[in-house]
Amino acid sequence: MGVSCCKEDAIDFNSEIELSHFHLLRSVGKGSFGKVRVVQHKRTKKIYALKYINKAKCIRMRAVENIIQERRLLEEIEYPLICNLRYAFQDDENLFMVLDLMLGGDLRFHLERTGPMREDVVRFYIAEIALALDALHTQNIIHRDLKPDNVLLDERGHAHLTDFNIAVRFNPARPLGSIAGSMAYMAPEMLLRKGYLESVDWWSLGVVMFELLFGKRPFRGKNNDLLTNSILYDPLPIPENAAVVISRSCLDVLSKLCERDVSKRMGCTSEGINGLKEHPWFQGIEWNELITKEAIPPFQPNMKHANFDATHELEELLMEDNPLKAKKRAQTGPETELPIEMQMMEDQFLVYDYTKVQRRSTSIE
Repeated sequence: MGVSCCKEDAIDFNSEIELSHFHLLRSVGKGSFGKVRVVQHKRTKKIYALKYINKAKCIRMRAVENIIQERRLLEEIEYPLICNLRYAFQDDENLFMVLDLMLGGDLRFHLERTGPMREDVVRFYIAEIALALDALHTQNIIHRDLKPDNVLLDERGHAHLTDFNIAVRFNPARPLGSIAGSMAYMAPEMLLRKGYLESVDWWSLGVVMFELLFGKRPFRGKNNDLLTNSILYDPLPIPENAAVVISRSCLDVLSKLCERDVSKRMGCTSEGINGLKEHPWFQGIEWNELITKEAIPPFQPNMKHANFDATHELEELLMEDNPLKAKKRAQTGPETELPIEMQMMEDQFLVYDYTKVQRRSTSIE
């Protein structure tokens, strides 16, 4: 009787977390900075999303500092309506972040599949995203890349904020000046380079709200200059059929989020998020039940079908030159010299295991 040559080595789950601790399942996403795959922890059987980024590509794209920043911020955040970090580690080729898995698809997927959404559905998403933004802002973090692509639904239909690649900490006394994010969702104050704080996220929320309601973004241009001009100066283009599609109170919230005067923008006044919570459009929303997820979402994703682009999996099977698999790290000594960026990742992209450490910051309640 032959002896199997492919028996899996015994895994020491008390050792530092690594890729061999997970079963690699289907590929579900691909972005400019990396890929996303469903994984299952071999001991706990829990399912997660594995985001992995090739180190060499990270260096080529000059994204090393962004990835390290994203990992640091996620370690400090814990909130029900955010895709939270559970593990982080690296091997010789890749950086890995293991996050809460959301199988309901992102809002871009649903928008492209079904078109404009019902007002009650949009209200639910805007309420949950607003809570997630406020939780970040309470910890002096700006997301800076809010768009439908970065809002994921769980199996029940609750919305979660994800992708903190260009999120940044801020000091209220020192406004930021750099331009970051997806231009169509950028706030006027960012484009004008006059300094900005968390106000930019509330503007982006308004643009997302408009897009979910009407199936298109409010400000458009054939090139960056025309798009910038539209964001800075064009009136909010309310469709002619708006009165039929949405209520007056909905339109009022939309107008107050897409307000160029930061001092008057919803979410940015002295009332903060309470100005949004107390608006008539949100009447009937049980805010605590959104946080605890006891609220019943008005739309539940169809879990009988994949809520993502299935071509990601096909690409992984047919076109991947270097398929992902667990590999032992090369043995290196103190005398081993690495390129500066590689050494930076070794030193600063630290192992994280949520079962063994507490968040550095107090969890957001």
